[in-house]
Amino acid sequence: MTSNSSERENIPRGDYFVTTRWTVVIAAGRKSSPQSDRALGELCQIYWYPLYAYVRRQGHSREDAEDLVQAFFARFLEKNYLEKLSSERGKFRAFLLASLKHFLANEWDKSQRQKRGGGAQHLSLDWQSADERYHLDPPDPSSPDRTYDREWALALLDLVINRLRDECAADGKARLFEQAKGYLMVGQSAIPYPDAARALEMDEGAVRVAVHRLRKRYRELLRGEIAQTLTDPTQVEHELRSLQAAVAG
Repeated sequence: MTSNSSERENIPRGDYFVTTRWTVVIAAGRKSSPQSDRALGELCQIYWYPLYAYVRRQGHSREDAEDLVQAFFARFLEKNYLEKLSSERGKFRAFLLASLKHFLANEWDKSQRQKRGGGAQHLSLDWQSADERYHLDPPDPSSPDRTYDREWALALLDLVINRLRDECAADGKARLFEQAKGYLMVGQSAIPYPDAARALEMDEGAVRVAVHRLRKRYRELLRGEIAQTLTDPTQVEHELRSLQAAVAG
């Protein structure tokens, strides 16, 4: 399968790339640059929902959770936390949650509740879909921390599957992706190969080969995205196992 070069530049192969979104942010520290601000903003935009789910699991209402997460990001994006909590910097996932806990324990109770959109730097977040998703998710009796890890993993998988869908569409293989995605996505039932072959008007063996290639590309994209959240991309496999365990529950 072919794909555009911009997507593949971030995929670690053989010799791991040292520069990732998270290492760009760490290198900049409080000395903001357009590149580091963009990298941090992209990471937060992708992975904000797990924070919302964490706050809701702490017992906060929808309205309070929205205020808390928005206020947290206003503070976080000012770089106030990037010189603190250095022990969590290896993984953006751990650093972000530790930063939120620090904010909830030491910052929020000292300040007045901000009105959403009230002048501070903030992300544009889809609160309506967040609340709908929170209620659609099955009740989770586990700790808020485990809820956070599970939602992080699901956000990551959703990002990767959408990127693979876009690649397939660009390659004229949108129908193939729709027939084959069940072989890739967590919790989805795969269409039997004979049925997929009939729908695609392909030989069953050719479908199996195509699915094998999609799985390979899916794993490449998944490892590449995980690497973007680590300071040491050689830890991708360990992080992948942790996230797989989080989804499995």
